[in-house]
Amino acid sequence: MKDTKTIKNMIDELKKLETKNMYLNDFLHTWKESDDEIAATFKVAEILRSMRENNISSKVFDSGLGISIFRDNSTRTRFSFASACNMLGLEVQDLDEKTSQIAHGETVRETANMVSFMADVIGIRDDMYIGKGHTYMKEVAASVQEGFEDGVLEQRPTLVNLQCDIDHPTQSMADMLHVINEFGGVENLKGKKIAMTWAYSPSYGKPLSVPQGIIGLFTRFGMDVVLAHPEGYNVMSEVEEVALENAKHSGGSFKRVNTMAEAFKDADIVYPKSWAPFAVMQERTDMVSEGRFDDLKELEQRCLLNNAQFKDWECTEELMKTTKQGKALYMHCLPADITGVSCKQGEVAASVFDRYRVPLYKEASFKPYIIAAMIFLSKFADPSAKLAELLADAKERIK
Repeated sequence: MKDTKTIKNMIDELKKLETKNMYLNDFLHTWKESDDEIAATFKVAEILRSMRENNISSKVFDSGLGISIFRDNSTRTRFSFASACNMLGLEVQDLDEKTSQIAHGETVRETANMVSFMADVIGIRDDMYIGKGHTYMKEVAASVQEGFEDGVLEQRPTLVNLQCDIDHPTQSMADMLHVINEFGGVENLKGKKIAMTWAYSPSYGKPLSVPQGIIGLFTRFGMDVVLAHPEGYNVMSEVEEVALENAKHSGGSFKRVNTMAEAFKDADIVYPKSWAPFAVMQERTDMVSEGRFDDLKELEQRCLLNNAQFKDWECTEELMKTTKQGKALYMHCLPADITGVSCKQGEVAASVFDRYRVPLYKEASFKPYIIAAMIFLSKFADPSAKLAELLADAKERIK
């Protein structure tokens, strides 16, 4: 646990970072944020976590709403968003599209304005269909901006991407903050190898945004990032281009390989995770858009049969022994498909998962603080001054 002197030092370090473009702006993709803005998000997250550990209240709102819109099932991200809002003093209200007027044809523009009268932030998860999720977020952002400019809204709520079809910034940044803590600081990451690999799952249609988020962020830190997947399980080419560009600037590397074994060899970190091929996700999106719902069953069966060809893509004890000194950090966004536990055969052997259970839960624990940091930086033009004020007041969270 960091003491208050250490928190003050972190606030002083935050002052040196340029964050003015984050003020009153949305957080959509990590690669749209500058190096200072990424560093500031990590720093604020660490400060908020340390304040909570020291029983110091971080409530900066005495009223207001955080609106959550989840168009896909969620446990960790849903509760992380609620925790983040509560930490800052906001109440959370879920928008259930099935019970709202959206079911009766209400437009995105109207919905966005109607839910935003007292809202300070809107968190959206929309990750199921290629070309849809990020587009929907941009439409909501444009709608609330228009509502603010027209005088309908007293303030414009900022948006946080809780996962779209392209990126999962709250996940990848929570993952990175976990790595920073595990390796003793961001300065120790250069040259470290991370294997972001596909792994077998007895299900289909898992989003691409986690592997894309990882290669789109971790390449910024001088790391050697390896993406591995069977033939045909490609991610979006434009995100691979982002990764290559990041690696060039950071002094790291990015490459794609065709076997789990090559990716795992001498890796410092492994991240085996199932995802659907980009072409499949695109085909599914087209079917839904065209109303060909009967074809979805056939697509699912075809994909499951294709997945079954690669059951050997599993994170086993034997593969883990080939990593750096046999001690690579195992990571997963959870829930993992655990062989013999949650499924007959899956992404990871039960013994590997059990050995890393505590680090995995710690990995997940960073997400509420990352989301709170994104909200905080969008609401305060001088975040270090506001944090210093909270530290000086040192109001007890539990009295």
